[in-house]
Amino acid sequence: MPRFLLSKRAILLSLLAVLLLAAALDLYYPVSTDLRAFDAGEVAHLDTIMWRSYYDRQPVRLFFQLAELLRVQFNLPWLRSYLVAYHAAKAAFVFKDGRNRTDYEKALPDLIRYYNAIRKVSLTPFDVEQEAKLELEWWIVHRQREQHAPGGLDHALAEAAAELYRVPAEKLMEYGRLRTEAMNIRDHKAVSGGVTEEDWKRIEELLQGSWHALWQAVQ
Repeated sequence: MPRFLLSKRAILLSLLAVLLLAAALDLYYPVSTDLRAFDAGEVAHLDTIMWRSYYDRQPVRLFFQLAELLRVQFNLPWLRSYLVAYHAAKAAFVFKDGRNRTDYEKALPDLIRYYNAIRKVSLTPFDVEQEAKLELEWWIVHRQREQHAPGGLDHALAEAAAELYRVPAEKLMEYGRLRTEAMNIRDHKAVSGGVTEEDWKRIEELLQGSWHALWQAVQ
């Protein structure tokens, strides 16, 4: 009996060691990926459902969707995708609960952690802090759109993508324009009776166009 128990314990310890090794490899093994090689259609679909989770105030659902997006768009390993998704989801809801720029900037540390993880796997170099600031800036421009001239959000979106993918912002204006149009539909319908399933279908069509425009521009 003691020998059997010893063998059983040895098996369990061996399994635990394998699991810990697998987790360590997932989290720390160097991974390289081309950020420009993403599935535009799948990313656009995930983007749409993440919008719904965000506006429905469903942080857990958004967290899992972000992890899937990180695997699809940036090829992050499984466990690492959840760790990085945590920072993105946290930043999104810190910002959502903000009321002014000081509040909004509380999301910046998690955005920096998020983009630092992306930079570690990216074959294309980019400035982590600058990218995090540009990401936060388009969030703010969107929130305060009445304070900006027409086209301001288009440009802010293009600037953020330009830093990440290292292409001129001018090449990404169609991406920004279509994404802005999708946001405008969501925002306007939300204050005038609610966003219908037909509205969400149109929003996804625009996001499909936006992400395909981005994919073409960065190739």
